[in-house]
Amino acid sequence: MTFRSLSCLAALALPAAAAQALTPADVAVLAGPCAACHGPDGHSPGAIPAIAGRAEEHLATRMFAFRDGQDPAATVMPRLMKGYDEAQIRALAKWFAEGRQ
Repeated sequence: MTFRSLSCLAALALPAAAAQALTPADVAVLAGPCAACHGPDGHSPGAIPAIAGRAEEHLATRMFAFRDGQDPAATVMPRLMKGYDEAQIRALAKWFAEGRQ
């Protein structure tokens, strides 16, 4: 099993009840799989958009749109976002908007 697979499993293993009180360590685990495409800490080195430092509300809106199937051109993101609840998405948006590492 790869690190990416383990990261995905760990992120999905966080119980929904605990999502209300996410610690920075919890959010770091949730953000781990994002690095595979968006680069370490959201600083993409390639064609995939960088997400670090973008406006928190913009990031949250995009992630909710992916989760809710509102972007017909998206490929992987809708599948990934379905694994996150509202609190987790908002925590991820804040994490990347702040440029966390």
